[in-house]
Amino acid sequence: MQTVYQRLMSADGLGESVDRHVFACVIAVCRADPARTLCDGTGLAPDALLALFATYFPGCRDILHDPATAVPDAEEALEEEDLKRLLLDHRTTGTRPEEAWLAAIVARRSLGANHLWQDLGLWERSELSGLLTRHFAPLAARNVDTMKWKKFFYRQLCQMEGIVICKAPNCAVCDDYAVCFGEEAGDPLLPLANAARMAAE
Repeated sequence: MQTVYQRLMSADGLGESVDRHVFACVIAVCRADPARTLCDGTGLAPDALLALFATYFPGCRDILHDPATAVPDAEEALEEEDLKRLLLDHRTTGTRPEEAWLAAIVARRSLGANHLWQDLGLWERSELSGLLTRHFAPLAARNVDTMKWKKFFYRQLCQMEGIVICKAPNCAVCDDYAVCFGEEAGDPLLPLANAARMAAE
C-alpha cells in the first residue's frame, strides 16, 4: 500500500522536484495527525492548499481533509504571524507562490515540539537549510554560524523588537552555546524517511 508521501510524489504535477518532496513531506506528516485538518496542520488557508495541490499534486485531492470547511487555527501562538511576516519580507523572488505557501507552513510548523526539520516531515536538517536558502535567501544568509533554525527565527524577531534575549555579550562566550548551536540530531517523523535513511547507511 502506498504511503501518502509516495502517492503524492507519483502525481503528475508541475513544480521543481525538490519542492514537490518538501510539500509531500509536510502533507504526509500533517495527515499522520488525526486531530488536525491539513489546513490546521500546515497553516494554509483552504484556497492556498487547493492551489498547492492543483500545482504539485493534481489527482490527489482526495488526500485533503475538507478544505472548504477547515480553517487554520490562528491563535496557537502570538509569534506565528510575526514569523510568517519575517519570512514573507525575506522571500528570494517575492513572486513565486511557493514562497507564500512555505512562509505559512514554516511559521505553523515552528510551533511544534520537535526540531523544525522533523515537524516539517523532512528527512534531515540539511533539507530545511536548503529550503530556506532557496526560498528565503536574504534571511538564510544571516544565519552565518548555523544556529538552530527555530532559535535563529526567534532571535531575529526579538532583535526587530529591540529585545535583548542573550545573557552573554556574544555567542562564543555564552554558557548556552550548545542550546542554540548544538546538533539537531534525531530520527525523521515519517517511517518512509527512516527506512530510506537506513538503506543509505
